[in-house]
Amino acid sequence: MAERNTPIRVLIVDDEPEIRDAYRQILCDTEANLEMTGFHELRSRLFRKNPTEALRHAATRATSFDTVFCQQAAEAVEAVKEALARNEPFAVVFLDMRMPPGRDGVWAATQIRELDPAVEIVICTAYSDADPGEIGGYVPPEDKLSYLQKPFHPHEVRQMTIALGSKWRAERRIVRLAYFDTLTGLPNREQSRNRLSGALQAAKEKGGLLAVLYLDLDNFKRVNDTLGHAAGDQLLCVVADRLRSSLRYGGESSPGGGSNRPGDIARLGGDEFMVLLPNLRTTVDAGGVAERLILALRQPIQVGSNSLVVTPSVGIALYPQDGSDAETLLRNADLAMYFAKRRAPGTFALFDVSMNTTALHRFTIEEQLRGALERDEFTLQYQPQFDVRSGTISGVEALLRWTNAELGAVSPLEFIPVAEETGLILPIGRWALRAACLQAKAWIGEGLPVQRMAVNVSGRQFALAEYPQEVSEILGETGLDPAVLELEITESVVMADEVWAEKAIKELKALGISLAIDDFGTGYSSFGRLRNFAVDRLKIDRSFVTSITDHSDDRAIAAAIIAMSRSLHIHVTAEGVENYPQLAFLQEQECGDAQGFLLSRPLHADAARELLRRVHEIGDASRTQRLKIITG
Repeated sequence: MAERNTPIRVLIVDDEPEIRDAYRQILCDTEANLEMTGFHELRSRLFRKNPTEALRHAATRATSFDTVFCQQAAEAVEAVKEALARNEPFAVVFLDMRMPPGRDGVWAATQIRELDPAVEIVICTAYSDADPGEIGGYVPPEDKLSYLQKPFHPHEVRQMTIALGSKWRAERRIVRLAYFDTLTGLPNREQSRNRLSGALQAAKEKGGLLAVLYLDLDNFKRVNDTLGHAAGDQLLCVVADRLRSSLRYGGESSPGGGSNRPGDIARLGGDEFMVLLPNLRTTVDAGGVAERLILALRQPIQVGSNSLVVTPSVGIALYPQDGSDAETLLRNADLAMYFAKRRAPGTFALFDVSMNTTALHRFTIEEQLRGALERDEFTLQYQPQFDVRSGTISGVEALLRWTNAELGAVSPLEFIPVAEETGLILPIGRWALRAACLQAKAWIGEGLPVQRMAVNVSGRQFALAEYPQEVSEILGETGLDPAVLELEITESVVMADEVWAEKAIKELKALGISLAIDDFGTGYSSFGRLRNFAVDRLKIDRSFVTSITDHSDDRAIAAAIIAMSRSLHIHVTAEGVENYPQLAFLQEQECGDAQGFLLSRPLHADAARELLRRVHEIGDASRTQRLKIITG
């Protein structure tokens, strides 16, 4: 209804002032037209049974016009350009056939059709020799070209304008549904491909440079999951508005140097957007635009009562070096975006051919991971944790390992991020927790000294509301004493959502298990904030332990963590102990536990059982003797 009540934009082009004045009297709100409207309203009041209702219907049916007048053809072409630049296109153009001394109406129609393929063009002529077939060949398509014979009747002009304007609006609505995203109003994937194909053709003809930017919002799924899809939709609309305002078009300062044409920004689906930069001057300009977009989107966004900060990861592919067709450029920009996200969210990356090899390996890992559980390809290895004060084994950490027939032994650094990203970590994590609990139960049943079985928890697992219930069920199935189980959660996962972390940790602690924060020191948390979490243990990240003998800063940090933890009655385990000076430092600082290659590498279940047996058989040996016996 709102669009129907919007004035129909009309361009009148005629060199005769009298003709332009006639159009003005027909289509504009002149005094005569207003008097006629008043007369019709008076007649409605006198002769209609329900005057109020009749007036309401009359007002609804009333059509108004936004009319622009030009005297010559060249002037009309400029008016169309300006209207398109303002995103206020004309619906109908009335063109006089002959406009001496300048260009004629057919020339103007040809130029206007190239600028705006959707506009309805009416050729006005007082001559009978005009050949519609010939003119239609110059100004296709014929179904968007009409003719008006002079002298014309006022009703003929008005009704033709209304009919053609209504046709233009209907086609525009269809186009918007087919080629534009209904949420953000941006061009959709189909329209963006059309625009990209056209821009590529122009770049090939001119030997120009072109860039495709592929944007993806980091952690957008968390917004939908926590605040609901309505909040997610509102966020996407704000992102679209910021993309529009951040790109400059048509000016000298514009890196792309292009115009604001459909498809320059598009929503490809979900939280993915594309930005096209035609007529690019240099490759450096593409990076500059990416930085500007990232900076704009990083600003806090108010969604309801929540202030959200989102960052986009951006991939850039360039024509001609990164591809010569739309499909290849989009794929390569998407690949570059993926690498930017993996490297550091909220950054951009330029496509490189080496990314194809890396991506192929990553996709192979994902493909093989999908059947790995069913093929029984996962195993657990167990790395002992030692009490450095007594030289005894204080616990065992279960570490996930994967060996695949095609890929061989795959590093956890490679397959765990893929499992996290795809959600496969959820069933894999359940398997690992159950297998570790069963192994601990079996060792305890053999009388071996297993005080603690530590199992890593992924961020995807920890974010599940039902995760505490899942842990409870596995403990019940395996029969393991909850006091033996310790779950390790990385510091970055805890700090990502502190409110949820505090709630989840309390629920897990209620089961009787213990909790450790892994990789402590890398996530910028503080001891003051840690007091909100009922954790039992901190694991000092190996990056600090590795350099405690070389860097005084890391020595001071490690010593401070140990001392502060002691005052808060939190246990400490140092990871990555690889030499005796590191072990000696930890003993001097009275660190509770340590693990690392110096003490023991991760062991298969049989080797770990043998180590636990040796520990069990050691009598009252000294700490040093016990460590020497244990480490072999």
